[in-house]
Amino acid sequence: MRKVLMTKLDPDAKAPQYAQLYEQVKTAITEGELTEHMRMPSIRSLAGTLGVSATTVELAYSQLVAEGFLDSQPKRGYYVQKLPDPYRQAGTSESGRALSVVSSIPRTVPARDNREYQYDFHLSKNDHTIFPFELWRRLSNQVLRQSNQDLLFYGDPQGEYGLRVQISNYLRQFRGCECTPEQVVIGSSQHHLLSLICHLLKGRLQHIGVENPGYLLHAETFRQQGLQVCPIPIQDNGMQVEDVYARQVQAVCVSPSHQYPRGIVMSIAKRLQLLEWAERVQGYIIEDDYDGEFRYHGRVIPSLQGLQGGNRVIYLGGFSQVLAPAFCIHYMVLPPDLIAVYHQVEYQMLLEQSASRIHQCTLQAFMERGHLEKHIRKMRKRYGQKHDLLIQSIQEVFGERAIMIGKDAGFHILLRIDHPLTEHELVLRAREAGVRVASAAHTWIEPSTYSYREFFIGFAGIELERIEPGIKRLYDVWFQEQG
Repeated sequence: MRKVLMTKLDPDAKAPQYAQLYEQVKTAITEGELTEHMRMPSIRSLAGTLGVSATTVELAYSQLVAEGFLDSQPKRGYYVQKLPDPYRQAGTSESGRALSVVSSIPRTVPARDNREYQYDFHLSKNDHTIFPFELWRRLSNQVLRQSNQDLLFYGDPQGEYGLRVQISNYLRQFRGCECTPEQVVIGSSQHHLLSLICHLLKGRLQHIGVENPGYLLHAETFRQQGLQVCPIPIQDNGMQVEDVYARQVQAVCVSPSHQYPRGIVMSIAKRLQLLEWAERVQGYIIEDDYDGEFRYHGRVIPSLQGLQGGNRVIYLGGFSQVLAPAFCIHYMVLPPDLIAVYHQVEYQMLLEQSASRIHQCTLQAFMERGHLEKHIRKMRKRYGQKHDLLIQSIQEVFGERAIMIGKDAGFHILLRIDHPLTEHELVLRAREAGVRVASAAHTWIEPSTYSYREFFIGFAGIELERIEPGIKRLYDVWFQEQG
């Protein structure tokens, strides 16, 4: 023990001396150098040995007692406590042992690809060169005045009321929704809101239909919440409503204005059929309208929620694509019969708001002064230019070797080709040539029986002047050897 506790403490170190002593004793215990029931030196004797004050040793011992490393026995002294074996095996010192154990665990799924590409056709990147940084900073500074210090406390679990007023006004004007601020619930992510929907429908919902192919976040969130997920095939004009009846689901999740990933617009006939189904079985439609504002040719498609008063529709929207994902502001519009249910769940679960109040209030000011509409118009014009150039480039370069799916809206198109190589091999070839594209194979909840290859070609985030040479590079690495 004498050897263990003879290490000198550094009075010039950033960590105070009591913290240094605490770490040394803790490390000695976890590594077995100080064993169970061993009596520690008294406070006075250890202080004299180390040349420090008794207060320094007392503070270190007190922390070790509080954490269960030592036991203080009146009139007898301090004794080393028994530690569970897993604790000893893992180690908890800050010398790197615990971290090395964690870092040695192999990753079983691919990490996100954060590399930079010469030609980056990322499927959902925004063009942030036109984001109004100075304006946003000015509004944020106004929100962050000391007189608004209450903003640093918990806000309304449902979201700031002023922002909910702005969202409901915006949805009525630009998406054709019928809603009031009382129906709007704000959250930090789609996953958060989808999970909350599952709580609201608990007891009424066992089976839920999702689009196939579709957005995996929907299906996996529902599965994680214990629901039986039923993939419903997508036709050229939307979800196959006959299968919705056949699968006997109590809810369906759809993206009718611009289906992900295929870009299909659900026909008015199918929208009305789906609403009729919901009324007939007293089911619910979850409408994901994540990029409904972005249509480049023809009129913007109004929401499904606004067709018949929204009594059976839960509408999902957000500002990730309209502004930026980093603000983490999403929302849902509940039908009237679920508002009281939401308040009950909020009360029972002691819910707090997950989206930043500061960002919410800044966005509220941004919307109140008409800046959101101006920003969307700018983005729509910029993305429209990129969309048209991408379509033109693919037509000229790929010719009949490719089919484009899902044009005229959103942030990507699907590129379909016939090729002897697998999608994975084609993605790797593109990556090695400095081109980022992504396979669409993962969007199938039930495996596709098709033999062709499909890829996401995103256009929003790539610079305009890189689109045409990027498409030429992609064609060369995929087809040059075939002639």
